[in-house]
Amino acid sequence: MRDLKTVMIFTMKDMVKRKSFIISTIIILLLIVIGFNVPNIIKAFSGEDSGISKILVVDSENIYEGTLSSLNSMELGYEFDIKTEDISFDTIKQQIENDEISSCIIIESNGSNLKMKYIVKNMIMMQSIPENCVNALSTLYTNLQISKLGLSEQELQSLNPNFEFEIEQTEEQEVSGNLFTMMMLSIVLFYAIYFCAYQVSSSITTEKTSKIMETLVTSTSPRTIVLGKTIGIGIVGLVQVCLIVLVALISAQTFLEPGILESILDMSQVTPFLAVVVLLYFILGYFAYALMYALTGSTVSKPEDIQSANTPVALLAVVGFYLAYFSMMNPTSSINVFASMFPISSPFCMPFRVMMGIATPTDVAISLAILLVTILVIAKVAIKIYSSAIFNYGSKMSFKEIMRIYKDKNN
Repeated sequence: MRDLKTVMIFTMKDMVKRKSFIISTIIILLLIVIGFNVPNIIKAFSGEDSGISKILVVDSENIYEGTLSSLNSMELGYEFDIKTEDISFDTIKQQIENDEISSCIIIESNGSNLKMKYIVKNMIMMQSIPENCVNALSTLYTNLQISKLGLSEQELQSLNPNFEFEIEQTEEQEVSGNLFTMMMLSIVLFYAIYFCAYQVSSSITTEKTSKIMETLVTSTSPRTIVLGKTIGIGIVGLVQVCLIVLVALISAQTFLEPGILESILDMSQVTPFLAVVVLLYFILGYFAYALMYALTGSTVSKPEDIQSANTPVALLAVVGFYLAYFSMMNPTSSINVFASMFPISSPFCMPFRVMMGIATPTDVAISLAILLVTILVIAKVAIKIYSSAIFNYGSKMSFKEIMRIYKDKNN
């Protein structure tokens, strides 16, 4: 236990001191802060302020008979300046260029039809009248014409009924939650597991090249080295992920306008139980892939061979992720149930079956048990091959050589 702790601390110190780790973490955090500032940056360069856009509405023929003033009470996201006198194009152009208004709507009669001219500064920024403004203007005109017919209150209500919509599903199992939120969280979980696990292979190969591994092996067992390095890198990776998520949440609350984040990501399904499930699958998913990367890292002696040696594990991770990702489109399907049980995809799938409310505690327990057994099998194979392959300083070992080493160790 003492040796395990020593290897863990050594690995953690080595990870946080690496320039690549420090620089990559700083770059990720800066990109997050800049990403949440993109709307503010665009407004700064375009000269827009954070206030509500002002639209000039010109009804020189009084077609709406003074009812346009109600536009400002409809909460359409704009401030409307209503004019009933004729205004020249040059005057409108000057007001737009001086940022007095953002655009102008000119209402004219065209026989039995209405013609609306929309004037903006640049056609690239806006090619048509905002849909909510069109709907509001159409509703106002319709109500004005209906009121002239002298209809009773009951007849008016029959022309403008209040529609009530509800959704029912044919499947008996009820599914809840926002699909976009679940997919985004699935992507975050995949990259957290994948890149943390990848560091194990890189760390083993680097130490092998610098001959540090010889000192470690002579002072402790291969099993302790594999587990110590895996746990140490996992702790550092978990702290890094937590730091990234924390900076993202702070940036979102600081730089985004109120309500934008809530409108994109529905976090109502995030519960303490879900948080525990996500943490468990992150830890176990990380161990599964980290141990496989420990195996591949021990079979090469040069850093430039790491990528080719890790290709099988990387392909396995991608297959697992896409199996979970695309099965979310139909969460009650058999393929989604399989993905939540299959050990290479369950870390990316089961947490979000829990989030959708379709996974029972029994399903979670079975999935965790399968994943845990898989980890134990991988650990046994990885440690046995690692203990012999770690002293290989030649070319990259082939699959046949790896299998021969494993069989020899069994004998």
